[in-house]
Parts: sequence; C-alpha cells; structure tokens
Amino acid sequence: MITIGITGTLGAGKGTIVDYLVQNKGFVHYSVRAFLTEEIQRRGLEVNRDTMTAVGNDLRAQHTPSWIVEQLYEQAATSGCNCIIESVRTPGEVAALRGKPNFYLFAVDADPKVRYERVVLRGSETDHIDYDTFLANEQREMDNTDPNKQNLGVCIREADFRFDNGGTIADLQQQVECVLQKITYRRPSWDEYFMELANAASKRATCDRGRSGCVIVKDRQLLVTGYVGSPAGLPHCDEVGHLFRQFIDADGSISNHCVRTVHAEQNAICQAARRGIALDGATLYCRMTPCRTCAMLIINCGIKRVVCERKYHSGAESEELLRQAGVTLEFFHDEIQQYDNQ
Repeated sequence: MITIGITGTLGAGKGTIVDYLVQNKGFVHYSVRAFLTEEIQRRGLEVNRDTMTAVGNDLRAQHTPSWIVEQLYEQAATSGCNCIIESVRTPGEVAALRGKPNFYLFAVDADPKVRYERVVLRGSETDHIDYDTFLANEQREMDNTDPNKQNLGVCIREADFRFDNGGTIADLQQQVECVLQKITYRRPSWDEYFMELANAASKRATCDRGRSGCVIVKDRQLLVTGYVGSPAGLPHCDEVGHLFRQFIDADGSISNHCVRTVHAEQNAICQAARRGIALDGATLYCRMTPCRTCAMLIINCGIKRVVCERKYHSGAESEELLRQAGVTLEFFHDEIQQYDNQ
C-alpha cells in the first residue's frame, strides 16, 4: 500500500493530482477538506475559509497536531488500497505520516495570479473572495510557530516531490507520472528475475493448451532455456492441432493430455545434455509443478531446487517424488493451475 499526502498553495492543483491518481491509477481519495466540512456542518457553522482554519486548528489542539490525517489514514489502512490524503497542512501531520510505510509527500505550487484565477473558476463555498483576501489567507497559512496550526511553508519544504503547475493539466499529469514510476519501481529478486525469463521463454511455446517456459540457472547464471513444443522437425499443435491421450491422474481423476509436445523442463534438460552442460546443484524455474516424467528427469540430472509460479492440480505425486529425492520445491503462489479436460 502506497500513501501519498498532498500539500501546496491555494488553487495550485492539488485536486488535479488527486483526480489523476484516482481515475487513472486506482488510488482511493481521503480529503482533509471534506473531513473538516463535515465537522463544520455538525457544529452548525458556515463553511468558509475562516471556519475551515478555525475548526481544523481546534481539532488539532483538542487531540494532537496530526489527529485529522491519522483519522483519515486509519480509514485508508482498512481498505488496503493505495491512497491519497489531500491537504496536508501542518508539520505535525507530515511527521505522523512519515512514520507510515511507503509514504510520500507531494507539494504543488504555481504563480499566485494563475492560482487565483483557478480558485475563482472553481467557485466552491470557501473560494468567494477577492485577490487581496486570497493572498492574505495564503500568507496566514504559510508560516506559524504553533504546531497545531497550519504551516504550508514547512510542509512544502519537506515534500519528497514538488510540482510546478504553471502549465497545462497534461504537463502536471506528466510530472506526476514520472514520479509514480520512481516510487512504484522495485528491483526484482533473483527468483522473480529468472521467473520472468521463464515466462518470456514460454512465448515461444507452440501448444496453446499450455504455453509453458523453463530456465535452468546455477550460481545466478543462466544455463539453458526450454519451452513446450514438438520434437525437432515434427509438426506443432499450433499448426495441426492437439494429439490427445486419456490419462488417470494421481488424484484418480481422468483427463485428456496433449502428447504431441515435449514439456519445457524436458526440452531444457535436453539442451543441457546436447551442449555438455552439467546441471548438478542447479535451480529450475517453471510455470507450474512438473509432471512425473519431468520430476524424474530433474532428479536424475542433479537439479537441487525447483521454483514454480503455481501448483498443478494433480501435482501431488511429483511433489512427493522431489521431496523424497531431496529436491527443494518452492511456489510463488498457492494458486492451483487448472486445465480443461478437452
């Protein structure tokens, strides 16, 4: 779960960033403004900039400087979704959110005259003000030594990423997109890396019933690859169709299997044999639990670890064979791969 807090000057474009993240990136929106509006209405007060500031400061004084955003964060945490908390305005709020995992603070700004024009066009209940009042309101919120009160200046300076919204909406969205790519990027583990290579190999497979790929690795070096396909020189399923045979699976169920092709694991092991590559102590990455024949080949060629993306629905016998032979078997997911019996 990623949590983004947004701070910035009046009319700078916080809402534009929110809309982009919600509509295009699936973020869930939590608004300090909406939270305060509800509280102001509960108190029977008029909703305007003055009451917004006063009630916000009062709630922070009654509880803690970060109380409002912490209420919103608790709501966000229960959803488990990426979320965005709009209108972070105090250093205390920033400090509290910094303690949350995967938190990033965005700040947005623009020329005051441009921002005032936007505020006038927006026309919300807190925006019916003249330019001088607009500037005065902003200055009041920019700097304050009371930790319970708004201090946009400090919040903006503490932002992880700052955006200039002096151009078009598309320009701002492009800035946000570049930042998202930075904060969502995660370097893959070695297992994830080699599984991606196995999945890439599967794109060469020639049986549409199970396009599987396989790679065999030792000491983090790629040795050989394999994918589902017919023996060399023979027609492929994609060209002439499947060649089905009926089998009784280990769980007692009867299913139809295509016997035209050589499995990805078998092809990879054959490639190693043809090239004289020893597989002792290697790791094999594949899409799902190897079949019994593949499991026996894996054992005999000395592979000591098998990493599968998913379990096969009738793979219990292979799992037991590998276990008895001392081959480590791991799965990325507990999901069970099913095939239609056709």
